[in-house]
Amino acid sequence: MKLMRLGIDLAKEVFQLHGVDRQERVIVRKRLRREQFLTWLRDEIERDCVIGMEACGGAHHWARQLQAMGFRVKLIAPQFVKPYVKSNKNDARDAEAICEAMSRPGMRFVPVKTVTQQDIQAVHRIRSELVRQRTAKANQIRGLVAEYGLVAPQRLAALRTAIPCWLEAVDNGLSHRFRRQLAGLQQDLVGLDARVADLDREIVLIAQSDVAVQRLQTIPGIGPVTASALVAAVGDARTFRNGRQLAAWLGLTPKEHSSGGKERLLGISKRGDTYLRTLLIHGARAVLKMVKDKTDRHSQWLRNLASRRHPNVAAVALANKNARIAWALLTGEASYEADHVPQKS
Repeated sequence: MKLMRLGIDLAKEVFQLHGVDRQERVIVRKRLRREQFLTWLRDEIERDCVIGMEACGGAHHWARQLQAMGFRVKLIAPQFVKPYVKSNKNDARDAEAICEAMSRPGMRFVPVKTVTQQDIQAVHRIRSELVRQRTAKANQIRGLVAEYGLVAPQRLAALRTAIPCWLEAVDNGLSHRFRRQLAGLQQDLVGLDARVADLDREIVLIAQSDVAVQRLQTIPGIGPVTASALVAAVGDARTFRNGRQLAAWLGLTPKEHSSGGKERLLGISKRGDTYLRTLLIHGARAVLKMVKDKTDRHSQWLRNLASRRHPNVAAVALANKNARIAWALLTGEASYEADHVPQKS
């Protein structure tokens, strides 16, 4: 078929297609089963057709499959497709909206991730969930022992030390039945610690084998975890025109609410990847504690900012700056220099 654009609404088992020709006439309105999808596209669609999909679960896999077949694929963030959905939502209207959205000249598209990027992201997603489970387990232990009059320390390392002491003490009010349950909770915590440590070692191996990750680690406040997460999420940094675009994509720039010629900037937008933004801000907080006696230009700027503004504001400002520096290192293939003076164009 001589199609110009083909919008595809993805699902687990059923895919809805909407295609138009060069005169914007609808040529395809079709629903395909999963096992029919690639075969039909290979046999029926010419390779100069541009295919669009929402950047949802499974989209990067299908995009790689279609690219291998010779198609040009564009992925669109779901929030940019929604305004083009007419009337009530269903699969056919979603596919039509994707086909319409991809035709807009100012539309922004999501780069297709490689298998390596998705491997690294999987490590981070698993680690993040295990850390969340470990925190929940520690809070459960604190809540349960509080019912027996025992106050648990705040830090996780201190809690690990306290649990064996509670189990060994015979006069702390714990019943024999609860001691058995507490011992089981301790084993759960030890198991989660082991899984997180194993993933930390995997991230270190990733950092040692990837040149881009190593370059990012030269930035103060960015270690193996943050650097590998950035490389996995960003991929080709040239998809962003400048460092500010990357910082805005991470939600580290002010949210704007301007009208009538009056500019009004609010707090940071908090859009994009929460996990990445959290890592950058926590790394910035660690740097803030270490700049007291440093004399380089970067440390002097940060120390001056922290003296005038709240520490949280300074941490977010540094996270924003680090995101921009990361873009410069990824696009310029250089290492970080604390006293680097940018050349004026």
